[in-house]
Order: sequence, then structure tokens, then C-alpha cells
Amino acid sequence: MTGRAKRKPRSSQESGAGNGELKKARSDEPDAAPLSKVDSGQRDEMVRLYKLQMPEDLYHFWDFCKQLCPDDPRGALKETLGLQLVGPFDILSGAHKSSKNPQPNFHLHWRYIYDPPEFQTLLQGCEDSQHHIGYFRDTPDSLPSFVGENEAKKGFTITQMGDNLFAAVLLFLLRKRKERGNKKAGGEALGNLEAKLRDRAETLGLSLEQKTKGMKQRDKRVVTKTFHGAGIVVPVDKNDVGYRELPETDAALKKICKAIADARNDEERVKAFGPLQEIITFVQFANDECDYGMGYELGIDLFCYGSHYFHKVIKQLLPMAYNLLKRNLFGEILEAHLSSRSHDNLDQLSAH
Repeated sequence: MTGRAKRKPRSSQESGAGNGELKKARSDEPDAAPLSKVDSGQRDEMVRLYKLQMPEDLYHFWDFCKQLCPDDPRGALKETLGLQLVGPFDILSGAHKSSKNPQPNFHLHWRYIYDPPEFQTLLQGCEDSQHHIGYFRDTPDSLPSFVGENEAKKGFTITQMGDNLFAAVLLFLLRKRKERGNKKAGGEALGNLEAKLRDRAETLGLSLEQKTKGMKQRDKRVVTKTFHGAGIVVPVDKNDVGYRELPETDAALKKICKAIADARNDEERVKAFGPLQEIITFVQFANDECDYGMGYELGIDLFCYGSHYFHKVIKQLLPMAYNLLKRNLFGEILEAHLSSRSHDNLDQLSAH
């Protein structure tokens, strides 16, 4: 590793005006989109339990599923798509009121092992691969930047699926149809559901594109992709202060992580931690000079790698980065997650 880590050159990013992304409005959404039928009491309950504002498409999607299957809206997509509505939908259905767990932690409700604090699960898919779909937010007080998906049994990658739930579910449906090929089984049901999804999205003025204009604008503000691929956004001022690159490539950092995680004994592991310790020193310099994005990136990358050997370092790096970026709720979510991080016990409403 040579020299101090450098700030990222200006050309590849836009200067965000301070924390400009906080007031993010959906650029593809008409201002006068109708409100859903979900009442203010349920909306308040959602904010109380999750401490996050939900976008209107969540409530519209709930109305849509209630129409599809009035007796069991959370299971409305189960037969055709194998998707179950979870997370915030458990609150809209009132399931949290009869929870078998006396103290459910909604920060952990359907939080899969690789889900960073920015990600919030809404739909549970194939259990074998732990496929799930959810909102990705750049800051806790902004609306989601996009809907993404992850398969926790396969790794940490988050794939973008549009900027609202209708777009994401339509994309999932089209993919499912392609996988099935010309098999007639379920084809008609898929066709009917597709028509209904398209019709409702059009009525609401929601985009069905996988990559909307707003998402492309966000791409310009992403300072680095990170291991999960969804990228992170931090404010960078006109003097380029806010983010500097890690002194290692992703591939080199993964090698460092592998050496630590796969070390045969403690002595080997302590030695393998050396290069990482050096990067952490660079992060401390960066924090002193207000380049908070560097520690954020390293913390997220180590979190994605997934080994418990990094939990202590992650606790050192990420809550600090979130605090410096005024995203403290993400720090809270992270600490709760690290204290019980596993592939199991995802449903906070069931008795563990």
C-alpha cells in the first residue's frame, strides 16, 4: 500500500449541496398522485415502530393486494409469484398486535444476514435462496432511492428493481415468466396479474422502468459502489471534501478479508489484521479532514463480507460514520443487527 489515500477526482461525481439528498422527492412521480386508502393512524404507527417514513407506493401496493385477495392480502402474490408480503405489511395487517414475541425489534424484522441498515425488507421470496425485496434508502430521513433485491444464501449483492413496488414486482413477474419458458402452467394467472399491475401503476402515475431518471441522477451522486453494488451517497462539497477512496481495490480488500477470516489460528489472524489496521489509520485521517465517506465505505464492505471476525471493527467504523453523516438511526439498526446476526429468526413477530 503506498501513500495516503486520495480523494476521488471531481469528474465522476456531482457536488451535492450539503445533505441535499435528504429532501429527495421521486422525480418520476407526479405531484398530484392520489393518496392511498391507508389511514393516518396506521401511517403514524408505521413511523413509530420503524422510525422511517414510508413512500406512498407502499400504501398503494397494500390497497392493490387487498383488492386481489381481501381475506389474506399478505398472501395475495404467494400462489402466482411465490412472494409473501412481510415487514411493514405485517403492521398494516395488524399482525404485530398479536405477536408471539412480547418485544419485537422492528429494526430486525425480516432483516437478513447481509442487509445493510439502508435496506428494509418488504417481500419474502424463495426460502431456499433467502430471496427478498425491499427499499434502499441513502439516509434515514429520506424516502427510498430504489427497490432492491438480495439472495442472502448466495451473497451480499443488492440488485436494483425500479423505484417503487409495482415496478419491482412486475420485473420479478416478467423474469419468472421467462424462466418458465413456454410452459402453460400458471401462464394465465401471470398474464392477469401483469395486466393488473400495469394498469394500477399507470393510474397512479408510477414508473415501471427498472432504472428511472431519479435513479440515474442518484448514480451520479454515488461515490463508490461498495461490495453490495448498490453504492453509497455522501455529501461532497465544492472543494471535494466528503469522500476519499480506500487505498485498496475491492479485489485486494476481499483478499485481506479472506486472509483474516480463513486464518488457521489466532496468531495467523492477528498478523492478517495488519493491512486492515493500516487502512483504518487512513480512515482516521480521513475523518479528521471531513472525508466521512471513506470509513463508511470500509465499514459497509466489512459488513458485506459477513465474517464475525470483523464485527468489532465494524462497530468501530460504521456507527462513527453514521454519526458524522447525521444518519444515527442507521447506527442503531446496525448495532441491533450485529448483536444477533444470523440466517435464522428473521420474523420478529414469532416466538423464537
